[in-house]
Amino acid sequence: MACSKYEYVKQYEADDRLLPGCWIVVRLDGKGFTKFCDLHGFEKPNDERALRLMDEAAKARASGRSLRRGAPRPCRCCRRSPHAPGRALLLPQAVMSEFQDVRLAFGESDEYSFVFARNSQLHGRRASKLVSLVASCFSASYVRFWAQHFPGTPLAATPMFDGRVVLYPSNHTLRDYLSWRQADTHVNNLYNTCFWALVKSGKSTGEAHEQLRGTLSDYKNELLFSQFGLNYNTLPERFRKPASCGCGCLVAVLQGSIVIRQRVMHVKQTADGGTKEKERLEPCVLHCDIIRDAFWAQHPELLA
Repeated sequence: MACSKYEYVKQYEADDRLLPGCWIVVRLDGKGFTKFCDLHGFEKPNDERALRLMDEAAKARASGRSLRRGAPRPCRCCRRSPHAPGRALLLPQAVMSEFQDVRLAFGESDEYSFVFARNSQLHGRRASKLVSLVASCFSASYVRFWAQHFPGTPLAATPMFDGRVVLYPSNHTLRDYLSWRQADTHVNNLYNTCFWALVKSGKSTGEAHEQLRGTLSDYKNELLFSQFGLNYNTLPERFRKPASCGCGCLVAVLQGSIVIRQRVMHVKQTADGGTKEKERLEPCVLHCDIIRDAFWAQHPELLA
């Protein structure tokens, strides 16, 4: 900024640098997504396309030279290719590739939490910078990938995500935060599964809400099984637990998914016609329990 008599206005800018030594969590939440979902005809209670779009916006990596032949080997964690069939192998930048300091990201419904390393000095740990950049990157990626996941459905409204930043002083409090979000995924989805089953059976939304008011999980499970022949425990894990995405040794949890960074081997053709293997860290989507200790014991580097 050039020196001038007007430079004194800088003193009105608040110093929003975050406390050192704390885990930084940037949580995004969709604005008005109930109306947004209705407008675009999302399937109830869960729309696989919408969940994959959220995952895409969180984990997609930077584009580069296309691979002429070969494909990434299946990740050991999820026993499948980290890219869904028919999807381009190299994707535009999104949150997980743009911000390498993100250790973990967790997503459910229209929400995503991105965990930055506790020693991160990105943008001087300024809260306004981190929140605005993560929110704009995620929102822009959501729009960019929309047509891939909703072909034939024009984007009829602008998707927006608000953001906030929260600090967690210890590994214990960070794990409790992520456990809270994963438990919330189960509670919300069990309710929504019952609610939409009742609505689709002919009840009004008001009647469905009234029948489920104050009920516990045992009642909801019995309702699904006895009236609709649905065993909740057989639903895909991405609906019952959030997903996680990652590549290599770092983890990020995505919408309805857990995402960890894992080392993935790619095969590339060389100039002399041969092939060369190259290992890269890439996000992979998982659906697993992050409340118990087993996940963290398997990935100790996440909290290092």
